Amino acid sequence: MENIVKTKFSIKDLESLSGIKAHTIRIWEKRYNLLEPERTTTNIRTYALSDLQKLLNVVFLTENKYKISKIAKHSSSEIATIVARIVSEKSVSNQNHAINSFKIAMMNFDQNLFYKTYNALLEIKSFEEIFYESFLPLLHEIGLLWQTDTINPSHEHFIFNLIKQKILVNIEKMQQRSIRPREDKTFALFLPENEIHELGLLFLNYEIVSHGYKVIYLGQSIMLENLKYLSINHPNLSFVTYFTVQPPKEEIPAYFDTFNTLFGKQNLNLYVLGSMVEYIDEAAIPSNVRVMMSIREFVNIISKIAPQYA
Repeated sequence: MENIVKTKFSIKDLESLSGIKAHTIRIWEKRYNLLEPERTTTNIRTYALSDLQKLLNVVFLTENKYKISKIAKHSSSEIATIVARIVSEKSVSNQNHAINSFKIAMMNFDQNLFYKTYNALLEIKSFEEIFYESFLPLLHEIGLLWQTDTINPSHEHFIFNLIKQKILVNIEKMQQRSIRPREDKTFALFLPENEIHELGLLFLNYEIVSHGYKVIYLGQSIMLENLKYLSINHPNLSFVTYFTVQPPKEEIPAYFDTFNTLFGKQNLNLYVLGSMVEYIDEAAIPSNVRVMMSIREFVNIISKIAPQYA
């Protein structure tokens, strides 16, 4: 079995993880000795995890108006200390710093760093703010990193499961509140067949529950035909799904046609979210399919018709 802990990085990896162009990283090395990569026998730069961490801290400082010429005069530990001080004094900066810390936790499989970063954010932000401001941007970056082979599936699964734990904990907190869910509308949440990317759907579960509605959460890889029983027993039902990689874009029209065939006569709605919605031609879809461009758009719709928990 291959070693899943990535300890060596190429300059392209650093570019992908930090957002700093490889050309700029080379200039910083040559002009300021910012990083000291090892070189292979063919003279290719390789970087350690400590180099990545230092670079992410440097990026944070440049975003906070520090000049690279001054930053480079400090050691890695001194740079980390300056970053910690800024974060403690200026909570608005926590967002970028937190995302970088979550990246380091992911790359090093460091569960304690994830919890430490999350708990620090929780002292100044709500769970919803953490999800929208830190987790969503992080998940977007992870998708790009995975596509460029900067990370492998083990990194993705590690961080996804930690975020999933936090969503589940907060769903349970909402469900334990004493207010009874309203019965005039029920949302059934599911992922299409062979779709396993569940975080977006889980957070929708949290948002719907927090707005007072009943949720039937079905989870991953559900065939449309298997939803028929729900429609019989829950007349005030709406379906919600999340397209991340499934169905393939060329099969999406047929998917909607199947849904309309099964549920069109009952006038049941299907709300669709996820990265695949960009391939949907809204002019060509059935009237009972509603495309949401973001989680916030969907939340705005349900918040207009439902009282939130106090």
